[in-house]
Amino acid sequence: MKIRFLGGARTVTGSCFHVSGEKEQMLVDCGMYQGPDAEEVNKREFEFDPSGIDCLFLTHSHLDHVGLVPKLVKEGFRGRIITTSAAADIAELILYDSAHIQEFDTEWFNKKALRSGGTLKEPLYIARDVDRVLPFIERKGYGKIEQLCENVRYRFVNAGHILGSATLELWCRDGARERKLVFSGDIGKKGNPIVEDPVFVEETDYLTIESTYGNRNHKGMEESIDELVNVIRSTFRKGGNVIIPSFALGRTQDLLFILNKLVKEDRLFRINVYIDSPLAQGITRVYEAHKEYFDEEAARLFSTESTDAMRIHFTKRTEDSMELNRIKKEAIIIASSGMCEGGRIRHHLKHNLWRRECSIVFVGYQAAGTLGREIVDGARSVEVLGENVVVRAGIHTLGGFSAHADQSELIDWISRFKNRPEIFIVHGEEKAAFDFQALIRERFGYKTHVPARGDEFEI
Repeated sequence: MKIRFLGGARTVTGSCFHVSGEKEQMLVDCGMYQGPDAEEVNKREFEFDPSGIDCLFLTHSHLDHVGLVPKLVKEGFRGRIITTSAAADIAELILYDSAHIQEFDTEWFNKKALRSGGTLKEPLYIARDVDRVLPFIERKGYGKIEQLCENVRYRFVNAGHILGSATLELWCRDGARERKLVFSGDIGKKGNPIVEDPVFVEETDYLTIESTYGNRNHKGMEESIDELVNVIRSTFRKGGNVIIPSFALGRTQDLLFILNKLVKEDRLFRINVYIDSPLAQGITRVYEAHKEYFDEEAARLFSTESTDAMRIHFTKRTEDSMELNRIKKEAIIIASSGMCEGGRIRHHLKHNLWRRECSIVFVGYQAAGTLGREIVDGARSVEVLGENVVVRAGIHTLGGFSAHADQSELIDWISRFKNRPEIFIVHGEEKAAFDFQALIRERFGYKTHVPARGDEFEI
């Protein structure tokens, strides 16, 4: 039996792991790469025959875990796609949105290419390719061991990262011997808004674990909430707007929950919150339809209804989004993408980043090579939509809002194993992954690897 690391290896995006047994070929996640040269990387041929894959497991529905599934089907995959019910509903929205963006961007590029005599290009996939994905999806719950085939059993347990996120347990029989593999997916931190805390796994032979924050710890959630309140109040006093780049999936819903709670606690009052993302609106509706995944507090408090104290505005049309740029003060604008690599957030940065009275609040991880990372790292000016924009707004990074477990929580998660697994460290930038490896060896003495893209291991 072998495992090959084809994405999410020494990087935080493009997760894809290939498990091959005596008869079975399986993938865990099939994510889109985000960052430098993303278009070129995502268009590369798969390093396996898509038609030979029997099953694809999806740990959750962020684009860096599901974004290449339509390409996989387009190139011949006809197996089973297995994930949780909520993740399946969200993946449908994520993939159609991704297809729409690629169609739009390709059309815009080709218009320019025709005028200049350049080479035309094809989108990675289109909405019709997403249509072909949906019949292969199977919805499962948490906690029940399922039989995939004669030699393979599996189970999802709650990863506590976003709605429907899962850690995958695989029991694979190869000849007379059965081995257990665990793929952590993205592990949530304790106390994440809305979803319940991650479930611990107590035994495995091999563990593939994320390391996004493998070399640092978050600020406390309450400390980050206090800072958010202070930023909003001070920005409004100065006559500016608060701009929050946020992933349409997970972080936006968390922010709505937190803002709603702050209003109920009378810490904020009469705020106007603009969710400038049709995708975020659709995903929020999925959240409302899957309250069985909520923790007790979220089931009691989560609401997207406007009140006198908190008015929520969802924009749908491009024209509605453009109108937001006329608002000069006292607006909280939440827009995707979370790393500022595309979407409507760039327009809001263009209109607010140069204004001293405004604030830009980052509430999620900013990968190397992204516009968000440039701003967080202190760039004095950045290129936004082809225009050089000076950075004068206040820049705030609120680490407590991250949906990922930090170093201490990842170590705690590993500490619950009753045996001594062999560990593969993935989904982290190179330094974070190697620092995390050193800490695991120091604390537990486990055999560990930090695979590079394409590395294969016999297990």
